[in-house]
Amino acid sequence: MTKALSRRQAMVALGALGTGSVLSASRLLDGAFDGLGSVGRAEAASCVLTPEQTEGPYYIDDEPFRKNITEGRPGMPLILVLRAVNAVTCAPIPNAVIEIWHADASGAYSGFNGQSNGTFMRGQQVTGAGGRVRFRTVYPGWYSGRTTHIHVKVHAGGSTVHTGQLYFDDTITDQVYATQPYASRGQRDTDNASDGIYRSGGASSLLTLTTRASGYLGRLTMGVQP
Repeated sequence: MTKALSRRQAMVALGALGTGSVLSASRLLDGAFDGLGSVGRAEAASCVLTPEQTEGPYYIDDEPFRKNITEGRPGMPLILVLRAVNAVTCAPIPNAVIEIWHADASGAYSGFNGQSNGTFMRGQQVTGAGGRVRFRTVYPGWYSGRTTHIHVKVHAGGSTVHTGQLYFDDTITDQVYATQPYASRGQRDTDNASDGIYRSGGASSLLTLTTRASGYLGRLTMGVQP
């Protein structure tokens, strides 16, 4: 399941060496989550190994390092807080790289099927001292044959230590899809129960969703083997 990294390898290697500047930046990043209230407390430590799932056909290596991945595209606002912990010890993994990619509200992936403009809904970040990153994105749209999902990879120590997908409660998804711009696409054809990939461990990667003043906050702690 592991592979050598490209340009991000040097950054992760610095983290493994405990370089002072990288560690300081990680602590500052982790401190930024204080404004999310009980998010840290809600993420109970999990030593369960998060199931691996397919990378899928829409992966692009070396996505930009950034928090906001929307590039101005419309959709229900979604703040995504992900945490990487050691599946054996439950210890957080600082200075790892977590990257995500997903469809926009119309079901399109940047870089594919004529969507060559920009790198919307793609990005990566380095985890802070608590193993967390936060992304600002939108609730993913649907495309035929798949339930609503977000792709995720975790890189640590110069290798990919996890490839998986994140999922959403169907009831909340139906509520979101009743609003614009999602509603104009019509009813989706696949939910969690009818998605073959979800049925292979997806329940362990369901995001914990809470409402915010605008949109949703999604959280998940991922147990990996660094």
